[in-house]
This record gives sequence, structure tokens and C-alpha cells, in this order.
Amino acid sequence: MTTSPERPSAAPDLLAEADVRNAARSLLGTPLLHADANADALARVRRHQDELTRVFADGLGYRLLVEPGLARLFKTGLDVDASRGLRRRNDAPFTPRRYALLALTLAALTQARRQVMVDELVAAVRSAAVDADIDVDLDSIHERRALHSALVALVDLGVLTERDGDLEHWAERRTESLLDVHRDRLAVLVAAPLGRCESPEEVLAVTSVPSAAGGARVAVRRRLAEQPVLSVDDLTEEQRGWWRRNREREREWFRRYLGLELELRAEGAVAIDPGGELTDVSFPAAGSAKHFALLLLSQLVDDLRASGVDLDGSTWARVAASTARRAGDRVFAAWQRGLRKAHRENPDMVYGEALDVLTAVGLVRRDPGGLWVHASAARYAPHPEFVTTSGTSGERSLLEEDNA
Repeated sequence: MTTSPERPSAAPDLLAEADVRNAARSLLGTPLLHADANADALARVRRHQDELTRVFADGLGYRLLVEPGLARLFKTGLDVDASRGLRRRNDAPFTPRRYALLALTLAALTQARRQVMVDELVAAVRSAAVDADIDVDLDSIHERRALHSALVALVDLGVLTERDGDLEHWAERRTESLLDVHRDRLAVLVAAPLGRCESPEEVLAVTSVPSAAGGARVAVRRRLAEQPVLSVDDLTEEQRGWWRRNREREREWFRRYLGLELELRAEGAVAIDPGGELTDVSFPAAGSAKHFALLLLSQLVDDLRASGVDLDGSTWARVAASTARRAGDRVFAAWQRGLRKAHRENPDMVYGEALDVLTAVGLVRRDPGGLWVHASAARYAPHPEFVTTSGTSGERSLLEEDNA
């Protein structure tokens, strides 16, 4: 009797893997995809719906909803914080008042027709405010600007589309506008199960990751996906144990499904996106404040090493507020002429904005007494130099940084 040789196992379909990865990245970057603005990405998600549903559920504990005209990734998040809130088109963060008017607008839209004039919507917002016992004066320019920010945010999210008119100047000029209301997108916008919530605290509550099978895995992966600097000090004992056993194989999971490269360190890990598409705060990056932040980070690391701190032996290193400010003053003195005019004239401004950048990317934590600098800050080694470029206003000095 003869036997046929064993058939080799099928080679992985690298094109299909890349397609799934690109679809997952699209959802992470834009959790609400719709056909009007994201037709190609939505088609890719629909093509790999089953696998994406499994990857997000098993890997990150997220729920994926796919409908004919949209895909919505419900990202549970890590905790209640304000580090990644909505921002206006001028990059200013939403104020509490703007959030309140956004919530009232969403409530009003649930009762609106599929097309609505902006003045009709304003009247419905007034009514929703009365029902919620919130004092709103939409005859005030400040309140109208806050409501305008909410309307623009909903346009950017695809919940509203301006069909005709001039929404851009509504706050100042009371211009009219006809809006299309996309009710399917409105229905999935809010992630919290509002029908079961009876208080603001329940709306903001974060669903905890179960400690049963997969709980540690999901919690750690979620941290790396949402906050790319992972510190083992922030993990529970169960999560630290899982991380020690599995951190090497996690490199492949993040590379295969999310296109992220994990840089493993004794104190944790850093998730790096070679494509630079999955972060809302790019760093290092262009811009006066981010240039200053990189230089400040390097100076803080140098000062810690000069004082005998072993950055490889601990996760966080303490820097007194006065020491950090002196480091900022030295950076300012050395590189002032490479900053933009507003920063050259206001060292407090550029120092504060630089700390905001470093805090947002997880390299610095602040408290009333000073700073905590993460050990991964040592990986940034800028080699700055001044270059002179010519423009319409003549020559100007710019600061360039090569981050090693």
C-alpha cells in the first residue's frame, strides 16, 4: 500500500492579512465609519466583518457593529479622563458648556425630522434644556458659539450634513442652514447604554475587564492600544504576570492585527506606529511646542542621569518643579530664536504647552510638587540644529531635530 506525501500547509495570505490590518486601523482611527466619507474603508470592514469582530472582541474587548451604511467600533476605553476629548476646528478643547450643548443637541435630534432648519433645531435644543432643567441663553453670543461648536462637531462626525445655507457663520450672523440628519449614525454615536443609565455617573462608568480567562490579556492590550506607553507599575499583579509570560509573542499580535511595533523595555513597553496614523498626538513632530517638548525631555533625562538616577532601574523618576523649570529655562535660552514668535516672547507659554504634549503622550506625569518622568523618555535623543530657510518674508531661523 502506498501513501501520498503530506500536503504542505497553506501559506498565509499576506494580502488578506494586510487588508484585515488596514481595516482594523481604520476603525481604531475613526470608530464611526460611514459611506459618505469613508467608502473604501467601510467596504474593507464589511469584507472582513467576521474576523474583525473576533479580533476586537477577543483581543481588546471592543464591540463592532456593521450595518449597510456604517461601521461603529465601541471602544470601552480605560478610565474616565479628559485627555482625549473633542476639540474644535482651531484645536481648542471642548469646554464643559460645549459638552452640555452637544448632549442637548443629541437629545433634540432624536425627535427631529430627517431634514431640519438650524433655527428649528435651536428651538428643539431650548426645549431639551428646559426638560433637563439646564439654564441656556441662546440669544447670548457665547452660548451660540458653544452650540455652533456642537453642530460643527456633529457635521465632522457625519451625524449632520449641511445641505444648503451658511452654518459656518450662524453664531455671529444668525445665517440660516438646512441640515440633513443621519439617524442611523445618530443612533450609534453614544457608546453608553443610555436606556439603562439613571445618573451621570452611570453614563461615564467604564465597563471593567473581567478577571476570568482573557481578562489580563484584554486589559494589557487595551492599555497599549489606547495609551502607547505601558508601565508595569500600572498593572495589577495578575496583569504583570501575564505580561511577563507573553510579552514577546504580543509583538506579533500587535504587528499582525494593528500594524504597531512594540518596543519592549524592562519597565513596560512602547507601541510605535511606523505609519504615524493612529495617534491623536504625534511626537516627535513639527511645531514649536513639540520641538521644545523634545528638547525639554532630553534635558530632563540628562539632569536625572547627572544626579545619579538610573533610568533603567525604575519606571518613573521624580523631578522637582523648580528643577524642571530650570531645565526649561536652559532649553529656552539655547533655542529661543528657533521658536515661533509667540513662544519667543512668552517662555511660560511654550514651557506649559511642552509639558502638555509630554503629558498627553504618557512620558510625563504632573502633580503639585513637580514631575514624574517615564524611563522610556531615555529613548529620545534629539540632535537639534538651526537651519535658515528663505521665504516670502525673507530669511528666518528654524529649529530642526533629528531624533535618534
